[in-house]
Amino acid sequence: MKLNQRFWFLLHGWCSLPVWLIFTAVCLTGTIAVVSHELTWLTNPNARASNPDNLPARPIAELVAAVKQQEPKAAVTSVLVLEPYLVTAVVFSTDKLPSAIAYVNPYTAQVQEINPGINFISFMRALHGWLLFPWQQSYSLGYYLVSAMALLMFGALVTGLVIYKKFWLAFLKPKLRLNQGRKTLLADLHRLAGVWSIWFLLLMSLTGLWYLVQATLWHNDVAFYYEVEPLSTAQVPAISEQSEVPAMIPLAKAIQIAQQFLPELKPAFVQMPEHNRDYYRISGYGDSVFYDQYSYTVWVNPWNGDIADSRVPAQMAALETLMSITDPLHYGTIGGLWTKVIWFMFGLLVSGMAITGFMIWGSRTIRASRTSSSAISEDTAAALTTPTAPAKTPATTFNKAVL
Repeated sequence: MKLNQRFWFLLHGWCSLPVWLIFTAVCLTGTIAVVSHELTWLTNPNARASNPDNLPARPIAELVAAVKQQEPKAAVTSVLVLEPYLVTAVVFSTDKLPSAIAYVNPYTAQVQEINPGINFISFMRALHGWLLFPWQQSYSLGYYLVSAMALLMFGALVTGLVIYKKFWLAFLKPKLRLNQGRKTLLADLHRLAGVWSIWFLLLMSLTGLWYLVQATLWHNDVAFYYEVEPLSTAQVPAISEQSEVPAMIPLAKAIQIAQQFLPELKPAFVQMPEHNRDYYRISGYGDSVFYDQYSYTVWVNPWNGDIADSRVPAQMAALETLMSITDPLHYGTIGGLWTKVIWFMFGLLVSGMAITGFMIWGSRTIRASRTSSSAISEDTAAALTTPTAPAKTPATTFNKAVL
């Protein structure tokens, strides 16, 4: 059975219109999240890593020490090394601050701001990732809802290409009619944005689909990523009443050991031991462009400095590889600031396409409603002015049927 154009048009609309508001919100928040660090840099001078004297970056351990000097009771949990023009984020907690982020200049080791609670960057990521729905154990309904938008986006892409005959001509001869009315202009903008964003829509659909699969795996306790077993009790120094609590090796020493073991490692994330059987985890980038900042990891025993384990992309299984390459592709961090700008521009295109699509649908719906109302009014008027035909008797009806 051959499907007609009207069917594909209706299917195209149903791929996004029932959840249009959520779909548009996900597109807009994702677009902003891509450049959330840069927007923070523009609006908050304390987020800028000023370096007028062209100084080299300080060791991560010095940045942590600067935070502890300002907040003596700070329990540092992790460190995030961001782009060269941004501060290093040191995450810590105190008795008065359950969760705080210190903005530390990586070139001067100056603590420029202490941000208690959630900041703009984490807010936008949370709003885009799970619409601020609460988390219940290992899952959030909002995470599933946002991830499911990938299916609708893919459906809208496929049906849109079916509807738009010879869509490839939009690359060679883009058509944008500015003087033929609002309806024509909206339709041209919608088609052009869709065609030029084919690669982006496909990329967002595939990465979003992986997030949906990933959430399902997490929810069902399926281990698809590598984890290191905690230290055994025998590996932890014994503590007696007469002896003092043994000290862990310094952070600087742990990072040095990790980099000596894995020379290509460029630290971007450092996690402190959460308990006495935990490790220093030093993660970062390496030689592979498409992998995220957690792909090269070394776990260091905090008591004796031994390498407990390490992980590089070559050791990853298929699902773990997908997890490591999805974020850079989804958020456009594979090429630094330039790819972020490209992702941001196409994010605006897709968001605009969602808005123009709704406007086109709305105008057609209103026009159809008016046409229907006009037809009903004409039928009513005709009925009132047409003489009433005599009622048919059963005999008349029978004779007419026979004849």
